[in-house]
Amino acid sequence: MESTNSGEHVERRASERLRAQVVMYRGHRTTQRGPVRLTLPAATVTLILGWGDPLALSHAARGVPARRTTWHALLAGLQTAPVKGGYQGISQAVEVEFTPLGAYMILGLPLHRLANNYIHPDEVLGTGWSASLTEQLIAVPDWKGRWAVIENALARRMMDAPPPSPAVTEAWSRLRGCHGQLSVKELTAATGVGNRRLQVLFREQIGLPMQSVSRVLRFQRALTLPADACRSLADRATLSGYYDQAHMTRDFRALAGFTPAQLRALADRSPSGGVDPVDGRLVDFGLFLPGV
Repeated sequence: MESTNSGEHVERRASERLRAQVVMYRGHRTTQRGPVRLTLPAATVTLILGWGDPLALSHAARGVPARRTTWHALLAGLQTAPVKGGYQGISQAVEVEFTPLGAYMILGLPLHRLANNYIHPDEVLGTGWSASLTEQLIAVPDWKGRWAVIENALARRMMDAPPPSPAVTEAWSRLRGCHGQLSVKELTAATGVGNRRLQVLFREQIGLPMQSVSRVLRFQRALTLPADACRSLADRATLSGYYDQAHMTRDFRALAGFTPAQLRALADRSPSGGVDPVDGRLVDFGLFLPGV
């Protein structure tokens, strides 16, 4: 748990029964207008259920002016651009980070509907689903109880969940295991599924084309390499699967809006403590921006 003058932020891994589908649970409580959080692209799907003042988001596609929206509940798919967000006052929220295949199973919808997009959960899970579950969360006085409420709700969704395609499961496992360092040709050869068919399945069950997912996974790898594994930014680029340092810098600017050096400096100053104090890895793809 991390506590600040403006509230608290807690995390919990999913239990064994949902660990293949859920990466992490997070809880947020703010007692005043909270700090702005920069959420970086990551290979996860997010569900947020909140009460009190809403979450305000500012997001924009490249070349399009930023669009500001407010949410008490939302679903967000894989993103290829950063998003800034913050709570406007006194609020609490539970956040679930799904694996893409876990989200496909639990939500039961084609994930391209969520890619670079935000929708209300009731559009997928039925009218009143969010309000009903939020009421249950409010009624529980502690985070441990809230994790149990959300896990039980998700486990019920898993009971009749459609299994993902074996080809997508294999492709995703290989791509994630090598941090995006496989070509589409190599993935089609490994799965025995043609390029066009695999791309269609990937868009449906992961959300983004394979090339875009590879780009996000390389970016994550570059962010999370321990500091002592790289003597220079050029080393970090090589170990992360980029052609060279310039290639890595271009991707960082496109995906995060910062160069690698700028993002590292931002992480070091973030009130969220997003950097592991032992090995210097970035351990959270959401950084609270100091002084914003």
